[in-house]
Amino acid sequence: MDDQPDAEASADYEVGPSRRRVLKLLFEWFSVMGIALVVAMVIRIFLFQQFYISGPSMETTMFSDNRVLVNKLAYRLGDIGRGDVVVFDRATMNGSDVQHDDLIKRVIALGGETIAIKQCDVYINGTKLPEPYLPTRDTEMPTPQERCNTVDLEVTLIPPGEVFLMGDNRPQSFDSRMFGSISTDLIVGRAFVLLWPPSAWGGL
Repeated sequence: MDDQPDAEASADYEVGPSRRRVLKLLFEWFSVMGIALVVAMVIRIFLFQQFYISGPSMETTMFSDNRVLVNKLAYRLGDIGRGDVVVFDRATMNGSDVQHDDLIKRVIALGGETIAIKQCDVYINGTKLPEPYLPTRDTEMPTPQERCNTVDLEVTLIPPGEVFLMGDNRPQSFDSRMFGSISTDLIVGRAFVLLWPPSAWGGL
């Protein structure tokens, strides 16, 4: 008769630590998940972010449905360079509402420089700009209108703190030729890796 209470006490003794171990494991698991979530949010907000390409303006460097990784610290630690592919925020009015769109283009002219377009060729400070990134499917078209759409652009001075952006697909790109140069404050970051699809993976 005296053995039964001892058995129950022994059982209680075994179950208690096991339950505490489970609770400890759950606490540790949720802690790790919480920290991982915070780290992911910090990375996305301040360091790197993936962007989805919509539209043909950067063909054939990248295509619609491609995904790129953008370095948000690039221009906090360094200067914007000609030829950089950047994501920027373009705000437009939609009735009484402000609509924000993330667009991706290439930096062509920097603040303090002049830009001109003559028969589709781009001139920076009077010197023709080599543009090896332009697709041959466009540059070999028979007429200037087919090659670049905006055939000529008068000499334009880019204000300090602004950049002139253009898409690689000149016949179809909506860019600074239409809406002018933009403030560097609107640039989200530099696209430096093409992530998707895997077959197109590589640096930009």
